[in-house]
Amino acid sequence: MNVIIVDYQSGNISSVINSFTEVAIGKVNIDVASDINKIKSCDKIVLPGQGSFKSCVDSLNSISGLVDTLKEFAITNKKPLLGICVGLQMFADIGYEEAETKGLGWISGKVSKIDNQKGKYKLPHIGWNEIDIKKNSKLFKDIKNKSHMYFVHSYEFIPEDKSVISATTDYSSKIVCSVERDNLFGTQFHPEKSDKTGLKIIENFLKL
Repeated sequence: MNVIIVDYQSGNISSVINSFTEVAIGKVNIDVASDINKIKSCDKIVLPGQGSFKSCVDSLNSISGLVDTLKEFAITNKKPLLGICVGLQMFADIGYEEAETKGLGWISGKVSKIDNQKGKYKLPHIGWNEIDIKKNSKLFKDIKNKSHMYFVHSYEFIPEDKSVISATTDYSSKIVCSVERDNLFGTQFHPEKSDKTGLKIIENFLKL
């Protein structure tokens, strides 16, 4: 099985690469690429994202054919794709970080700044926070509810269809921290920085 971590120059993804490589055993091959042909022929995709919504979307769009190839992979062919942090946020129709920016439009919704309640909550939201698992999720197999995950973000994904929400976290309000719809998976937290529990989530994705 070939798994591609998409490298579209969206910040440092070395911890993503290291954690997936650590978990990948047996016949799982982890590759890092932005090559369209490699992406088309792989079995699973990981879409990381660091930085702003706008900068990540712009970087994706700067590689000719990449957005269309990802759409064909995930939406037309329904192969498993995991978005991490801004990688998840880009599933949305639109984001409001830096400037109003069109997302991939895979899961209807928007990405808005977290309401910090007039400074009561620090932004960015950085550190460990408890997650509340909302539905029987393939990604959370053998993960205990109320596990702690590692977050770094100031914006949140607000999907229109609440049935896609697989977990939330409490920070100012109930923030969506993971989504799951068919073959599409996304985490707002960083599984690659979330110790053994995060590695288990990565393992669950690789075993799908």
